[in-house]
Amino acid sequence: MSDPDRIGADEEPGEEPPQDEEYARTYSEGYEEGVKSALREILQHTSRGHTAQEVRILAESRLARLSDEVELKRKSLLGPPRRPSWNSLLRAPQPLRTPSPTLTAALAPGVRLAPGGSVLVREERPDRAVGILREHARQFPRTVIVSTRPPEIPGLEGDRRIDIAIGTTGAAGTLSPGEIGGRLRDPTEAPGGALVYLDALEFLVTEFTFDTTLKFVNWLVGKVKETGSALVVSFDRRSLDVREMSRLERAFPTLA
Repeated sequence: MSDPDRIGADEEPGEEPPQDEEYARTYSEGYEEGVKSALREILQHTSRGHTAQEVRILAESRLARLSDEVELKRKSLLGPPRRPSWNSLLRAPQPLRTPSPTLTAALAPGVRLAPGGSVLVREERPDRAVGILREHARQFPRTVIVSTRPPEIPGLEGDRRIDIAIGTTGAAGTLSPGEIGGRLRDPTEAPGGALVYLDALEFLVTEFTFDTTLKFVNWLVGKVKETGSALVVSFDRRSLDVREMSRLERAFPTLA
């Protein structure tokens, strides 16, 4: 007869690996997947014809929001996503911060934009920004208009006007912030700089996230300052919440 104490002895599971070994294995697998993901993204950008400068801007934009992505991934692994509260969905939007009347009165009637300067015009539709554009276009040898609907500027023709239309259909449509930055380099770095007009931030925020768009704005403000160019941006304040709008405003030396 078989020894009762030996029944099932061969079926005992083996010893579990040490806890630190399990941690090391999990960490290594995550590290490998992260490196693969980063290299795939770089290969995608280069295969689309992005320049080194554009790839750098895209990479920096991704790094800026990486912490948020990691935190979102961590929460998704802990459990199912929480259902949104009906109270938060039905709650009335928070009022936007009202600009100082003194500041608005001083800047809105007639903004004086010197070489190296940038102004953010807060308006529902491009109106005052177009007026600033028309008033200062003669001060620069060239004007670059980045818009989904480029405005008409009388007297601005030929080589003095460069249009970068975004949000259109076709192979040239939906330019990324990095691609727009690449196209802005030559006109801003040319002798005399350029007056850059931009009224498509809402589109860029929708297509490429707010953090990516803000990174592009910070780069552009620095670029016009470095090259003696100038920047006029029209933006609808209703497109962002209070915190994001505050971050956008801090990127500009002049508000209107």
